[in-house]
Amino acid sequence: MIDMTSPKTWTFLTNHAHVLLCIAEDPDVLLREVALRVGITERAAQRIVAELESEGYVSHVKVGRRNHYEVHSGLPLRHPLEHHLEIGALLRVLTENE
Repeated sequence: MIDMTSPKTWTFLTNHAHVLLCIAEDPDVLLREVALRVGITERAAQRIVAELESEGYVSHVKVGRRNHYEVHSGLPLRHPLEHHLEIGALLRVLTENE
């Protein structure tokens, strides 16, 4: 049985994956909310989103004063072990949305 009260020292997914999941679940999410959910600083969330955008995994448009994000799920996962899979496969497994 897993003790859910003990502090975690590692997880199966990276912060990049966690940020991507937050955006996939709510394309209008504020990066402040992403940071809180992932357990990182808002600046780290901004850096991760910028990296995801620079590689084409995410894009955004301004809607008023907020950003609306779009995940480009047809792109491959980055690691050579998973490169044959699209990011959408990961999102389908981990969320109800793609």
